[in-house]
Amino acid sequence: MNENLLPIHFSPLQGYTDAAYRQAHARIFSGIETYYSPFARIEHGELRRKDVRDVMPENNPGLHLIPQLIAPEVNKAEQIISLFIEKGYQEVNINLGCPFPILAKRHNGAGMLPYPEEVKALLSTVTEQHPDIRFSVKLRLGWDHPEECLTLLSLFNELPLSHLILHPRLGKQQYKGDTDLEGFKAFYEGCNKPLLYNGDLHTVEDIHSISERFPRLAGIVIGRGLLANPALGLEYRQGKSFSPDELAKRVGKFHTEIFNSYQEQLQGGETQLLMKMKSFWEYLLPDGDRKAKKTIHKTSKIANYQAAVSNLLGSYR
Repeated sequence: MNENLLPIHFSPLQGYTDAAYRQAHARIFSGIETYYSPFARIEHGELRRKDVRDVMPENNPGLHLIPQLIAPEVNKAEQIISLFIEKGYQEVNINLGCPFPILAKRHNGAGMLPYPEEVKALLSTVTEQHPDIRFSVKLRLGWDHPEECLTLLSLFNELPLSHLILHPRLGKQQYKGDTDLEGFKAFYEGCNKPLLYNGDLHTVEDIHSISERFPRLAGIVIGRGLLANPALGLEYRQGKSFSPDELAKRVGKFHTEIFNSYQEQLQGGETQLLMKMKSFWEYLLPDGDRKAKKTIHKTSKIANYQAAVSNLLGSYR
């Protein structure tokens, strides 16, 4: 194995990378050093039950999991941090990158970036109150302007943060348009913390290209690229791509394990299980047979769904 390879971190995506997904991914594909939980947040004054369940240590055995939170103010962040500490976590990731407008307009995620005093109040307080916790931050270049992250750079450099993850898009872009590598470069050149790159990495060549362009990177963070090709981290570590046949076989095992986990967990019967499993295919194998994928999303019966999955995997080989 090449010792110069960067660690690969799996970026979370709400509704996709839950505990069942992470466990199955680690067993069947591996290649990931660190997983992040989808962000926990406060709703109606309380933590969402699914967020609590997702970070329970018994649901994440054997993984290096860093739980993530999203909060616009200290008291909400403290509620979530208290849960993480209670569950034995010593690392916490703070989300300043989520681009979803419904959250951003309330100064959550990337919606907080135009307000440096609010960011300072949040980060300075939690890092001071919890000196034993290794805090990291995931962020974007800004909400409206790429200079927003540069305004915050001196704060990040001063705070006792373990690392930063930067996705070089604006929040208002969501996932559209190109990544801004010049914007990333400006932050990279002034950052004195370990910095990880996140954004539009779909192939091993993409990873090498970014790591060569920014040789001081501390790691690579991949979200949608791993949802599309769960083997991407392992391919990077091994230095070779999976054949379509090998990838289809592993995806088949991956699907079976996740299907069985959700079948056991979900109480809503066939309809709820189908809804959950349909989302599993939204990013996965984007070049797979379109007709089979269409059938997966349209079917209302488990038997038809399973047949469509078999057709999709069979056509991929």
